[in-house]
Amino acid sequence: TVEGSSLTVSAPGGKVMVDKAHVVKTDIIADNGVIHVIDTVIMPK
Repeated sequence: TVEGSSLTVSAPGGKVMVDKAHVVKTDIIADNGVIHVIDTVIMPK
């Protein structure tokens, strides 16, 4: 992350997760990159 902590990416049962957030939409093309949407806010620990 920008502030220096790590995120855990996993795919239990084929569902991609970032920490405890589910990825709900992928591959949204933007002018400066690609966006993936998750279902919760991830806060630094």
